[in-house]
Amino acid sequence: MVSNLPTVDQVRRESRAWIAENWSPDRSVREWWAALAESGWGFPTWPEEWFGRGLDADRAQAVNEEILAVGALGPPHGIGQTMGAPAILQYGTEAQKRKFLPVLASGEEAWCQFFSEPDAGSDLASLRTRAERDGDEWSVNGQKVWNSGTITSERGLLPVRTDPDVPKHRGISFFIIEVDQPGIEANPIKQMNGEAHFNHTFFNDAKVSGDDLLGELNGGWQVVMATLSFERTAYAAGADYRFGLPPGERSGMLDLRVREALVELRASHQAYTSFPLGDAEALIDLAREHGCFDDCVIRQRIMSLYCLTESARLTGLRAKANSDAGKAPGPESSIPHLAGVAIARATRDLGLGIIGAGGMLLGEDAPRQGAVAMMALTSLVHGIQGGSEQIQRNIIGERSLGLPREPQVDRDKPFRDLLNK
Repeated sequence: MVSNLPTVDQVRRESRAWIAENWSPDRSVREWWAALAESGWGFPTWPEEWFGRGLDADRAQAVNEEILAVGALGPPHGIGQTMGAPAILQYGTEAQKRKFLPVLASGEEAWCQFFSEPDAGSDLASLRTRAERDGDEWSVNGQKVWNSGTITSERGLLPVRTDPDVPKHRGISFFIIEVDQPGIEANPIKQMNGEAHFNHTFFNDAKVSGDDLLGELNGGWQVVMATLSFERTAYAAGADYRFGLPPGERSGMLDLRVREALVELRASHQAYTSFPLGDAEALIDLAREHGCFDDCVIRQRIMSLYCLTESARLTGLRAKANSDAGKAPGPESSIPHLAGVAIARATRDLGLGIIGAGGMLLGEDAPRQGAVAMMALTSLVHGIQGGSEQIQRNIIGERSLGLPREPQVDRDKPFRDLLNK
């Protein structure tokens, strides 16, 4: 219970003392992340028996602030840590926790997600990628699209169709699959910002162990919904969209010294692909650079953005607090997600409004080396990724406001009948 937790000040003192004793930029990334995992300070909201400290969101934030205060590298951060681990803690067996949580806490593995399909985007329950039992394994065939980080991931979160003879929501199972195998081919998708953060992945008799089924057979829809809620909680308004140090063996970063890894990251093209969304201070600096800080309209827009970002952050903390308390995130996680869409668009419009025609330029000679223009091009993913904004509005309307559900004539029909139409 919260009353048994240490105070925020006690958490700060204890974590600060541990960081002072253990942090060194000359340690390898692998050594530092392993030390964070064993100490419980890397993921302080996780249970004590699984590399955490059982803390709530406020105390965990205090730990993060202490790590940032000394310029230390934060814990590994990716789909495996933000979506996979919470799903395993909620639905996994003890064997699955022993298998997966250590490599996620220590950053030894990076994970991706295989959710969307060409014919099943917002209507995820219509997915067609199928898995058929083959002894102790399952054979997977089909395709997934818009999956990020696939090429450097060790495993992926994979909902598949395992029973086409029942209604679409009841014939889905959720697996954790090894990515680096002959039956999986990932092809990068070139985006309008010149990057290729997403992939189109094909499964041709790919294999996944029956032991890696998360949740019940044909009960994967519940796991899918919880995992998407974890995603919205982790990446909604207030989240830092800038690129961090990628975890996993395939990233090639684990055995570098921390100082070397950070230099390499900053030198990469990713170092300036994302102007900080919703950061009022960054926009104030930008306005000063371009001589419009005293413009009353610009000042009002910056203040409006700050208010929106702060209110969304506080709402997001409520959703995260439920998650940290062991409750599945509810529809309140969709509110900061939608706010994040508004914040991305407001930041884009304001940033481009401040720099004017320079917003058409990329490269070293452009304002901020093209960071604002790149942010504007990248901002279009908000409102699509993690579930379209229209779907999030449906969730809020139906689950929070109690409005009637959208008509669905296919909810009670066997999925196989839908394919034959």
